[in-house]
Amino acid sequence: MVQVAANDGARDAVGAVEAAAEKLAAVRAEIGKRVIGQEAVVDLALIAILCGGHGLLVGAPGLAKTRLVEAMGAVLGLDAKRVQFTPDLMPADILGAEVLEENAGGGRHFRFIEGPIFTQLLMADEINRASPRTQSALLQAMQEHHVSIAGARRDLPAPFHVLATQNPIEQEGTYPLPEAQLDRFLVQIDVDYPDRDAERDIILSTTGVDDVTVATLMDAAELMALQRLVREIPVGESVVEAILSLVRSARPGEAEAHPSTSALSWGPGPRAAQALSLAVRAHALLHGRLAPSIADLRALAPSALKHRMALSFAARADGRSLPGVIDDLVEAVCG
Repeated sequence: MVQVAANDGARDAVGAVEAAAEKLAAVRAEIGKRVIGQEAVVDLALIAILCGGHGLLVGAPGLAKTRLVEAMGAVLGLDAKRVQFTPDLMPADILGAEVLEENAGGGRHFRFIEGPIFTQLLMADEINRASPRTQSALLQAMQEHHVSIAGARRDLPAPFHVLATQNPIEQEGTYPLPEAQLDRFLVQIDVDYPDRDAERDIILSTTGVDDVTVATLMDAAELMALQRLVREIPVGESVVEAILSLVRSARPGEAEAHPSTSALSWGPGPRAAQALSLAVRAHALLHGRLAPSIADLRALAPSALKHRMALSFAARADGRSLPGVIDDLVEAVCG
């Protein structure tokens, strides 16, 4: 009787993963109608959402970062808002504020006007253009999913995700994101230029009379069910040990540090291991597999680590690169 129940449970798990993979394949294809030639970027953005986390999109202007967030919000059925970050943007412009109102009888009361952060998918466009004070207004929301205004706690909608963009080329008038805020992003998603064939398709699809529209394939409840499924996917002991070895080998001065960490000023903290543990499960789910493997870790390590590490000044002067250091670490751990 126990064996039958166990077999039923296994079949249910397999069926859930297969159904989720089929749904996610449709979601990826639908987003791909609007975002052409950026399949890896779409996958990483979906992984961040499936893990219940946030993503930092880094790329030059005109690479469809805004278009990606708009398409994801539409296809996933999420309430989405966009904030253009500028040097004069204030925390209240994001969080909202209380205003004093007078009613017909002459009485006065405060009414809270919600800011754009009260949404399910927030696009923080050019986040590094805002002042540190305004950037810090996102910290509590990104980590705790609530904000405190006028001494009162106000919960954000569920699910809540931030996809922020950053232009790596134009740095004049920008404020580098502090390490504490960078660590809040589950992954850094580098958006590169498309290849020639993809760029040709972009030209043809976006310069006609009609723009491509996408269908809504999910809603918030379905997405949250997928997020729970990601956390239910088992992670093998070998993958857990590899994640620990990778993260700990990236910390300068640690007993387990790899020789390449001599090029680093600092390394990733425990949140990097948490991010990898979730991301490898979501990556496996995207590809219809029941459990993650070392290959998933190899694929996701750069995106989970690069914004949680920094080269020393001497290493930069010597021409070392952060991707090169991460490649050394991954090769030592993953083979």
